[in-house]
Amino acid sequence: VKYKTAESTSLDKKVTELSSDRETMSTELAAVNEYYAKIKDRCIAKPETYETRKARRDAEIKGLKEALTVLEQETAFVQRKRTG
Repeated sequence: VKYKTAESTSLDKKVTELSSDRETMSTELAAVNEYYAKIKDRCIAKPETYETRKARRDAEIKGLKEALTVLEQETAFVQRKRTG
């Protein structure tokens, strides 16, 4: 009986410790999951919509056309100077 009482007391103590450890781990896991959710939103690349890609591409094409026009005008101006 004495051995069973000591074993029961030891097991009760162990259960209390493990329950406390489990609560601590659950709290830590919740904090880590919350942090992961915040980071995931910032780190995972989101695909661009068609409209966004099209607008960016149109702006790029417009800029290239303007640059080509400027270069053509400068080339024509430089060539006129040499012949004149």
